[in-house]
Amino acid sequence: MVFDKSRSAGVLTGEIARLHAAELQRALVPLGLSRAQFVVLCELWLTDGMTQRELTDHLGLEQATMANTLARMQRDGLITRRPHPDDGRSQQIWLTGTARELEEPASRAALEADSLVAAGLPSAERELFLSMLARVAANLRPGGTT
Repeated sequence: MVFDKSRSAGVLTGEIARLHAAELQRALVPLGLSRAQFVVLCELWLTDGMTQRELTDHLGLEQATMANTLARMQRDGLITRRPHPDDGRSQQIWLTGTARELEEPASRAALEADSLVAAGLPSAERELFLSMLARVAANLRPGGTT
């Protein structure tokens, strides 16, 4: 048996992820955002005031990567840090007004990039494709099965 990368779920999803990431980055550039910043903003738009540790855990990123991303976001005026009221060792990350104003245009940019992933698929196939991707991702998460 010979490995056929054109029939490999891992290779194909990796290519989809790479191409989507490039398209998302292209769509976010006019807003002054990177993909990494957008992902953090998505979490904070849902739950403002998370700690760095919570963000790291939610997003599955390395602590150093998160620290660098948050430092850039603070420099760019997207977040502020405040001491955690219950844990003197932690800081909460809060969105600035600038970051809140970016939610709608950044979400629109992400939806445009996402629309390219399943472009050309009829509606029913698109829903099946997304459902299947969600199940596959769940299977690959630690302890996850569908």
